[in-house]
Amino acid sequence: MSINETTAGFSQGERKEIPAGLWCKCQSCGEVIYIRAMQANLNVCPACGYYTPLTAWERIHQLTDHTKKGFTEIDETLTSLDPLNFANNSSYLAKLRESQQKTGLREAVITGKAWLDGHRFGLAVMDFRFMGASMGAVVGEKITRVIEWATRRELPMVIVTASGGARMQEGALSLMQMAKTAGAVERHDEEGLPLIIILTHPTTGGVTASFASLGDVILSEPQALVGFAGPRVVEQTTRQKLPENFQRAEYLLQHGFIDAIVERKDLRSTLSGLLKTFHR
Repeated sequence: MSINETTAGFSQGERKEIPAGLWCKCQSCGEVIYIRAMQANLNVCPACGYYTPLTAWERIHQLTDHTKKGFTEIDETLTSLDPLNFANNSSYLAKLRESQQKTGLREAVITGKAWLDGHRFGLAVMDFRFMGASMGAVVGEKITRVIEWATRRELPMVIVTASGGARMQEGALSLMQMAKTAGAVERHDEEGLPLIIILTHPTTGGVTASFASLGDVILSEPQALVGFAGPRVVEQTTRQKLPENFQRAEYLLQHGFIDAIVERKDLRSTLSGLLKTFHR
């Protein structure tokens, strides 16, 4: 077939449009990538290795059996209110509604009963798209309830973290969730039951300072930012130059805060192995 035949029907200079939704651009290197190739690589850029964040449901799909009983959500109807009447001075309720419409979630964490390779466990997955996965009263309550559910049934607990910290619109009620979740973890530990934490980018603030740092095993994805205050705040407060890679997963592994850095492609098998190790 000649070139003229293959281009028949197109005027000179006319460009054939590429259908929308077939390509995406890496947030780090800017490389244009075929979406199916990106998804097959678990949303890790094949060009530069950048870890594009996963939604909570994508993470649940990655870490549970692909069967009807693989994951059953609990407490899905819990929704934040405005306990401090913040709506008079801000758009807190409007922001909640906006996040709910944007993400299809009611809150910044999904909790439920999970199975992976024959092992049952409690699972909580935070979603940074929902108000930066800030921890308000409902986030803390849902995490506490699913930990208590796992404790009563003598099951392991797995939490995938991502958060910008406390939800300032709920004031002290938000900060109270640090103690409440930590208390649930302590009761879980007293029963000799394991807590596995999977840190993803970013995990900061009150989440880091409470349940995220209390795991029996703490895993992290590569290059995840994990800390209480951000590096810029720490540098300005201490007036000292911070070490290279400060608060990144690799730095934390070197200093003993986390147990292992696991690439996303290996996370499912690693979790399965841990659940088998802890199986009663």
